[in-house]
Formats: sequence, C-alpha cells, structure tokens
Amino acid sequence: MEPPIYYSKAEFIETDTGNKVSRRATIAGPQNIILGGKTIISSGAIIRGDLRRTGPGHAVVISLGRYCLVGEGCVMSLSVTLSDRPPYKTYRGNFNYYPMKIGDHVHIGANSVVEAAQIGNHVEIGKNCVIGKFTIIKDCARIADNTIIPPNTVVPALSLFSGSPGGFCRFVEDLPESTQEMVEAQTKQYYTRFQPLDR
Repeated sequence: MEPPIYYSKAEFIETDTGNKVSRRATIAGPQNIILGGKTIISSGAIIRGDLRRTGPGHAVVISLGRYCLVGEGCVMSLSVTLSDRPPYKTYRGNFNYYPMKIGDHVHIGANSVVEAAQIGNHVEIGKNCVIGKFTIIKDCARIADNTIIPPNTVVPALSLFSGSPGGFCRFVEDLPESTQEMVEAQTKQYYTRFQPLDR
C-alpha cells in the first residue's frame, strides 16, 4: 500500500459523514451543495452553489457522490466569468444555470475547470483539464491530464479521451471492463491514506 498523505487537522473541516473540506477552499452557497460522504475538497478548490435560476428561483444544486476528490485549485460551477461557472443556457431571454451531478468514486485532478452537466460513477479527470459546458461523462471514463473537452460533448463509458481542440481532443482507447473495480479501489485507498498529521 502507498504511504499516507498527511494533512493538518486544523486546515480541514470533517463532517459526520466523513467529508473533509479544506478551510482554504471556497464554498459558496453550501446549502445548495450536496456531498455524499467520504469526499475530499482540497485547498484552493472553488465550488459555487449560490447562483440562482431565473423564474421561480431555485438555486443550482451541485451534487457529489461518495469517495470523490476535488483536487487543489479546481473550479466547479461558478462565478461570472465564462471559464468558471456552472452550465447555463439562455431561453426566451432568461439566463439560467443548471444543476451539476457527479457520481460516486470520481477524482478530479488539480487545477481543472468543470462545467459538465453530469459526470457518472468511477470517473477520473486529470490535472489541468477543462470540461466544457453541458458535457456528459459516462461511467468509468477517463480524461487524461491537460485535456480540453468541448461543450456539449458526450464521453462514452469505458473510454479514454485526451488532447485539446487545437490538438484534436479525441477518443484514445477503450478501457478494460475491470475499470470500475480498479477506480473504486483507488478512490477508497486514497481516502484511507488521507490522514491528519496531528491526531
């Protein structure tokens, strides 16, 4: 087994369901963000659940499943710049944001920007990736480091995608049927290794 990843207990807030959220992360609208349990939100990550839809006024809900990792400096669903806000559409003159649903056992690498509509279970997103608006990533898919997924892309289950639009973001290969078991084992092991330095 790999060595522990130590963190300062003072830097993280731990919930009753085992979520560990860095005090250096920016969590806006926490009442609209659902963490399934045993999820880690790293330092510098930004998650915005405070943007509201027009009309009856339901806030955007960002939902993450169990054993997820949001890496350092990740930006999920936010602010007012095009590069870091949740999925949105303009319909009949109304500007609307839409919910973001992320499944269980999803790891998002450091400094990635995620604007996806849906990410399935057992998904790995590398470092420095940009996941475009309304992208759907199916179960057991993998996005390589430094990949830019264009808006409205559907990434099939058990597939590896790599590259950027300028360098042709493309399907690389099918992943093995054992991907689900491997990713689940890795995410659980990562959570177990993530231990407070000062117990």
